[in-house]
Amino acid sequence: MSDVAAAVECTTININSFTVPGGETFTLDCATGTTVNVLGNITFGVSNWVGPLFEIEGTSVTFNGNGYTFDGNGPSYWDGLGGNGGVTKPKFMKVKNSGIFRNLKVLNAPVAAFSLGNDYPLTIDTITIDDSLGDQPNANSDGLPAGHNTDGFDVSTSNVVIQNSIVMNQDDCLAIGTGTNITFQNNKCSGGHGISIGSVNSNAVIKTVNILNNAVSDSANCLRIKTDAVATNATVTGVTYTGNTCTTITGYGVLIDESYPAVLGTPGTGVDVTFTSGNTVSVDLTAYRVEVNCGVGGCSGTWNWSGLTATGGKTGVINYSGITGFNNSGTA
Repeated sequence: MSDVAAAVECTTININSFTVPGGETFTLDCATGTTVNVLGNITFGVSNWVGPLFEIEGTSVTFNGNGYTFDGNGPSYWDGLGGNGGVTKPKFMKVKNSGIFRNLKVLNAPVAAFSLGNDYPLTIDTITIDDSLGDQPNANSDGLPAGHNTDGFDVSTSNVVIQNSIVMNQDDCLAIGTGTNITFQNNKCSGGHGISIGSVNSNAVIKTVNILNNAVSDSANCLRIKTDAVATNATVTGVTYTGNTCTTITGYGVLIDESYPAVLGTPGTGVDVTFTSGNTVSVDLTAYRVEVNCGVGGCSGTWNWSGLTATGGKTGVINYSGITGFNNSGTA
């Protein structure tokens, strides 16, 4: 780790294979314009702490993972409880740089894989997050899947593009808490809770979000917006879904719900969403195709859902009258 401290003074940083000691953050505080090249696999030692295991910041930084792996040793922490109990588990990747972060495999995150907090534009490209081992129970999970709260990308910032990536996990593939000008495109999500906006808390502003040409499979949900039932002064506007495909969905194909953390409870307020062309949602027999749970005055505008086709499963309740162009019969 002492070599890393010296290397961050350079504008080209080459990282060879090594093990980060447990309880320490591998930190790169990069000079403007730095290029980071990963040249070997990195393993993170085990320690019960909050993390993060890795943190990078800097302006106009190019991070090249070159297909190598950051291994978080998730099975050493997983107990089926995630961040809700059990042993303390570190978050994995805190990415605060602007520029490009690409071509890295992130294996076995103890809990959330990526937390984004960049101040200037950032593109995340060709990332594989593989927590699929957490689908199985272990000796500590009491028969439950061992991995839990293993979010793929947690976004609470603006001007982000996440593209061409694969997420296999047990929670949200994408979770947007706040931010503007966010694009999530050409990604594949499986095993978790689908693509989520929220949960949305008080004073959060989420605006101009484009969810484009993604494939979600073998997941509890596909496309979800969840706002906190008690949130005040929060808005979600300008959300557009285009060209997304959902298959083998076990809970809800499309879920717009203003009652989080309940599911379809007493709702709060604040959502505006549009489906443009080419969104196809197919759910399992016991799942609901579409549910919309808006609070009184909580949803606004005309939502053009002519670009949404939902088949299979059961017909859910839509309690907002501003939706146009959508056939909720379950036939294409």
